[in-house]
Amino acid sequence: MTAALAAAGLATGVSAQQLDVSDPDQALMANNKLFCANEPGEVALYWWQGEVYSRIPGEKDKHIFNVQGMNARQCGRMEDETRGLGFRSVSREMMIYLDPETNEILRTWDNPWTGEEVEVLHVNNDPVNSRGPSWARDENGEPRATFDPDLVINGTVLRGGGAARLFYNNPLAGDYQDYEGGKYHAAEFLTMAYPLADALDASKTAIQDAVISWGRISGWLPWMKMRGRSGLMVHYTHGMRLHKWEDMPDVLRVEIETNWPKYQTPPPVDDARPNDTTWTVFKRWIDEKRDRGEVPKQGPR
Repeated sequence: MTAALAAAGLATGVSAQQLDVSDPDQALMANNKLFCANEPGEVALYWWQGEVYSRIPGEKDKHIFNVQGMNARQCGRMEDETRGLGFRSVSREMMIYLDPETNEILRTWDNPWTGEEVEVLHVNNDPVNSRGPSWARDENGEPRATFDPDLVINGTVLRGGGAARLFYNNPLAGDYQDYEGGKYHAAEFLTMAYPLADALDASKTAIQDAVISWGRISGWLPWMKMRGRSGLMVHYTHGMRLHKWEDMPDVLRVEIETNWPKYQTPPPVDDARPNDTTWTVFKRWIDEKRDRGEVPKQGPR
């Protein structure tokens, strides 16, 4: 076992009730407990809340939104003769934008830079699935999964510190992004803390008591209609894994139950649809409005 596990006093043999994380199959099980669950059909429900700020050169940052978000996830479990144990996760997620002073759900928003009232499109991504299974071993049967916490303090694993640096073609742009711009450019940050004993306990299928902090730096959301203005958005949130749906704060729980009921549960484990993002959802949303004649179609002039 690792130095961090040894320092936590858990490297002196493996009991019948403790996973042997030197085995890649069991290491994968320990890791999978955090974001998902090892029992098929068991739902992992994460929730977060926080603030969103604008950042424009030469201008004081503005607190423009509060947010509440959630993700409902489950994992399909599989076995392969060479790769061993595998898990594939499937999920749906929502994040709603709230008035920064009243915490009421925003249906429209008065853009302070353009003076225009715009309709708010809350994050409603269905699905957000893993691209493929996570396997214990590679295609040659060599160990792949490891359980190697960087830092353990008083029995709590602290995980994070890196960034997901995103840079890809924006689906709202045309076929010439490499020449004219139009790339989606963002960075996301996730930090988590959870009990080490729960990860190693062979009798537990999930880590229920995990806390998170999530942040993102990105460009403006398309529904804000910023029309290419310089600037960035900064999301900063904190949250936790919930034990049951009823633990969800009322503002988000009631909104989902009333208007987005499918987000209470994840997709089926064999879901093969392409993943959604805010930008793909917005494109469908605005295209549907154009087809109904609610917004004008635009093209070359």
